[in-house]
Amino acid sequence: MKINIGIITISDRASQGVYEDLSGKAIIDTLNEYLKSDWESVYALIPDEQKIIEDTMRKLADEDNCSLIVTTGGTGPAPRDVTPEATQNVCEKMLPGFGELMRQVSLQYVPTAILSRQTAGIYKKSLIINLPGKPKSIRECLDAVFPAVPYCIDLIGGPYIECNEDVIKVFRPKS
Repeated sequence: MKINIGIITISDRASQGVYEDLSGKAIIDTLNEYLKSDWESVYALIPDEQKIIEDTMRKLADEDNCSLIVTTGGTGPAPRDVTPEATQNVCEKMLPGFGELMRQVSLQYVPTAILSRQTAGIYKKSLIINLPGKPKSIRECLDAVFPAVPYCIDLIGGPYIECNEDVIKVFRPKS
């Protein structure tokens, strides 16, 4: 059974074609390295508009059956950065530990990581994770949090995700 994973790039300029979406590609490339399970990306490139972000998250979960939805962009302090607000409006449970760990890792590289507002939460049977917008930061953050992702998806009733242990070591408690 193929696992659907939603990837949402949130960028006014990329959605207008001003520049190429390198961040969405970075997520796909990273997941291709991590995952042994058969998976398919359900991709969206949208502007920084809170209602559009919320509607896209709900569509990916409800209609496209994505057990994991990963966003990139819109997590800074600028007025149009509204991804965390959209995530909070959609999710039934927030998982602040994801954002805390991502900021901690990013602070090793740049002092401005303290300005980042990444977060994660649960909407029905989907885990939604907000990542920063830069491809290098995406990999650093995913390397940090992904070990907990498959088990989280197990806990919310999603599909069993198998990973390439040579690339990423995931954690599932021994039962």
